[in-house]
Amino acid sequence: MNRRHLQTWLLAVSLALNAGFIVAVAMHQWQPAARVGAVPHTPVNLPDYLALSADQRQRWQQLEPAFLHEVSVNWADIRRHREALVRHIFADEPLPAAIDAEQTRIAILQEAQQRRVIAQLLAERALLDEAQRARLMALLLSRYAQESTEEELLHRD
Repeated sequence: MNRRHLQTWLLAVSLALNAGFIVAVAMHQWQPAARVGAVPHTPVNLPDYLALSADQRQRWQQLEPAFLHEVSVNWADIRRHREALVRHIFADEPLPAAIDAEQTRIAILQEAQQRRVIAQLLAERALLDEAQRARLMALLLSRYAQESTEEELLHRD
């Protein structure tokens, strides 16, 4: 496997992982409560879905603001570099070095994003009991099974 193919493959894997983690973890900020006990197919309010106690909710709310801010800033950076990548790809004369530079920058940003998400999930895991952890894990896994990237959707028949 040559280096360029490996980078492309790693970028695709990273995109899929990041999208899944971010959507599942950050979703509760914008969505209504879901029924406790079932794995929903629509966005959920995670503290309600996980039936957090008052103490757990307080600790959860302390974890969220900085994480959501960092995620938002990072996604804005990723979006900016993706736009630049697309512009380089469709330029009159695509420059491989410019394309590679944007692709590398996106991969670096996505790796940082993935590390943030993993750290957040570990922090959330630490405040959950066993049943709540199992419920969150089932939700995350069900979301990943349903995901498609926008690029995949654009290219489907």
